[in-house]
Amino acid sequence: MKIAGPIWALGAMSGTSLDGVDAALLRTDGETITAFGESDYRPYSPEERAKIAAALGQWSDGADVAQAAEMVETVHAALLSRMMTVDLEQAPEIIGFHGQTLAHDPANQRTHQTGDGALLAEILQRTVVWDFRTADVQLGGQGAPLAPFFHFACAKYLKLPAPTVFLNLGGVGNVTYVDPSYDAPQQSGALLAFDTGPANAPLNDLMQARLGQAYDQNGALATQGTANTEIVTAFLNHGYFHKMPPKSLDRDDFNGLSDRVADLEDADAAATLAECCAAAVARAMEHMPKTPAQILVCGGGRRNAHIMARLRALTGLRVDDIDDHGLDGDMLEAQAFAYLAVRVARGLPTSCPSTTGVAANVGGGTISHP
Repeated sequence: MKIAGPIWALGAMSGTSLDGVDAALLRTDGETITAFGESDYRPYSPEERAKIAAALGQWSDGADVAQAAEMVETVHAALLSRMMTVDLEQAPEIIGFHGQTLAHDPANQRTHQTGDGALLAEILQRTVVWDFRTADVQLGGQGAPLAPFFHFACAKYLKLPAPTVFLNLGGVGNVTYVDPSYDAPQQSGALLAFDTGPANAPLNDLMQARLGQAYDQNGALATQGTANTEIVTAFLNHGYFHKMPPKSLDRDDFNGLSDRVADLEDADAAATLAECCAAAVARAMEHMPKTPAQILVCGGGRRNAHIMARLRALTGLRVDDIDDHGLDGDMLEAQAFAYLAVRVARGLPTSCPSTTGVAANVGGGTISHP
């Protein structure tokens, strides 16, 4: 498809925390943001979450993958079809479908996001861009994070005057350093991006296993506890923190962390996992090219008041909920894949050496037409 100017695009994201699917409309030409549109969220039921979780760590031939893929496709199709009719003035011409990451192994140039974009293109009768990460990892990149180019566009949209860090606290944390003085995201010096470490995933897993709750609402449990400094210190000695960025993680790269807090009381375990999340972000600040003016936090972790307080204490920086700057911190990643879909359709790069460590600018994504 030819794109001559801004169009409405619909993006969908199902993250590593396995909470559900975000979908959001964005008007863009793949470079600048013209307008933000409607958004919606469809949580996974416990049964759906369990089916997807059973396939985590498996590749396309895994025993549980077909069932997980069908679940992902069914939920996405229902949500996206509803979003396509919510406002006829925002009817999307293209859809960005991330799918569900089940396994990620960039060291061996492979990554697996389940869900068939070609099938969705037929169901929804729209062009669907999907499989965003494979091209990057096949060319030596980490395949993640992929939101930085969109963060650059957001910084321009907000007219930010100084370098700013966008911090996403999902199942895994990731940061994007943006210098808005540059004209394009692929310019050397404009961006630096990488995963910080585990964020919500270990804490959510703890809450589910011990208390039958999906997450620690507002950090209430962690606030009551005391972080175990020995566990936090050992966590920060993990080899990942000694690697230079760009670098990325799989949801299960820090699996041992949950075992380390197994003998702690509930509140102390929650406080320890929250401290590990915040400490990993503080360690990430050591890699920033310039001291950022602020950290803008998106993702579910920004609603954890305890983690936000620890971020301020450990980084010494201004740390804001991105919602306070007029953006939707729940929908930023879904909006990012709407934005990236348009970039792919226009043949523009979606990652570069400073965001994923890929050898050259790469435009990932498979385009499927109905």
